[in-house]
Amino acid sequence: MGVLKKFEQRLEGLVNGTFAKVFKSEVQPVEIAGALQRECDNNATIWNRDRTVVPNDFIVELSAPDHERLSPYSGQLGDELAGMVRDYAKQQRYMFMGPIKVHLEKADDLDTGLYRVRSRTLASSTNQQVPAPDPAGRQAPGGYGYPPASGPAGAPPMPSTPPPGGRPGAAPYGERPAAAPMAGGRTRYWIEINGNRHQISRPTLVLGRSTDADVRIDDPGVSRRHCEIRTGTPSTIQDLGSTNGIVVDGQHTTRATLRDGSRIVVGSTTIIYRQAEG
Repeated sequence: MGVLKKFEQRLEGLVNGTFAKVFKSEVQPVEIAGALQRECDNNATIWNRDRTVVPNDFIVELSAPDHERLSPYSGQLGDELAGMVRDYAKQQRYMFMGPIKVHLEKADDLDTGLYRVRSRTLASSTNQQVPAPDPAGRQAPGGYGYPPASGPAGAPPMPSTPPPGGRPGAAPYGERPAAAPMAGGRTRYWIEINGNRHQISRPTLVLGRSTDADVRIDDPGVSRRHCEIRTGTPSTIQDLGSTNGIVVDGQHTTRATLRDGSRIVVGSTTIIYRQAEG
């Protein structure tokens, strides 16, 4: 069962249906929850192979009428949304620098039914959360909660905030590391989608929802011919006039250079680009 569906079911049982009456307004909780998920995906910072850090402090701006209607429940709704973000982060192997908080604020420039999400990464002064094991039974470095204040003995401590854009060539925790370069070998290219590897055997690879695409992605947020990967020195990705665009390593773009471990988001689907010698 998906994270959003679980979130909806939890809301249905709260306050004897009070939320159900309140949320007949234009803004629905599941819309806000989906926006928070996208905010995490779009602002994910690849730290290294074991850590992909996402924002942990969110502000949801609502129109004056919607804010007035929802503000009596802001505390409980904020807690439920924070729990949903935590569940989604666990599923995506994201981590946070501090506790997750979701606040509702009034924005006078928004009409009824419209909302806006802002986020930031705030470091916690004390990171005491015990790392959570991943589904394979391994202990994830720092868990899906807070990264540890320091690494193994002799390793340099982690800074309080992630470096802009992450380290080139890094991959999020849970992804297979690229093979080590081999002298004299040719470069191999592939992408990974939901754990499935798709080899790139031609100079170009078109991704999209159409059956004519080289790699078909069954995602309603993906256009029929969404984007194209061109392998080479360097490899690049080009948006093909899609409806929702592409996000590469946390940045909305129409064209970007790809490195081993680059993280591409199309619709609600995440793609990891890989290349290795040999």
